[in-house]
Parts: sequence; structure tokens; C-alpha cells
Amino acid sequence: MKKIFAMLIATFICAGNSFGYQLLSTKEYGRNDAKNQNIVVKCTTDTGKISSETCTLRRYAKCDNKTKKDCNGWLPWRDLRDTKSVYADWQSGAVDCCKRKGLR
Repeated sequence: MKKIFAMLIATFICAGNSFGYQLLSTKEYGRNDAKNQNIVVKCTTDTGKISSETCTLRRYAKCDNKTKKDCNGWLPWRDLRDTKSVYADWQSGAVDCCKRKGLR
């Protein structure tokens, strides 16, 4: 019962969509201009089961180009497999990535 409850908590359902995904990891690496955040999610199938397909999203620190030390904020999230796509938040990126794979 605890495993089922933990899995339900770990699976996020986006409001307005029937898309769900499981957050696997969030990590922050580097310092100053080399600082980035990474998110890895697993998509779910139409029946709600966890798929083996993953989506990885990353965003970099927003820094002053001259000094490379004045970092204040973050650039938009990007899907590592489709770097042309940018997202205001990682949740919308995860939904879009899973949708492109034919999953939720």
C-alpha cells in the first residue's frame, strides 16, 4: 500500500490535461555561468502505467556576458533531445516531450 501511495504522489497530473509523468531526478550542477539545472521524468502510457521512455530537460544560469559572474535568474527550460523547444517551466516541457513520444 505504501508503494502505491508513494507512486501516486510521485506522479503529477497537469491541470487541464490528462498527461501524467513521474519525476525521476532534479539536480543542479556547476557554478556561475556554468550553473545548470536538470530534470528527468518518465512518461506514462495511455493506461497510466510508467513507461521506460524518459525526457530530460535542462536550463542554464542567466549571466552577464562580460563578467560571467553576475548571474541573476535562469534561461528557459529546453528539452535535450529537441533543443529548439523552450519552456517557461519544466512541467510544460515534460508534458510536451511525452506527448511527442505518443505517451502522457
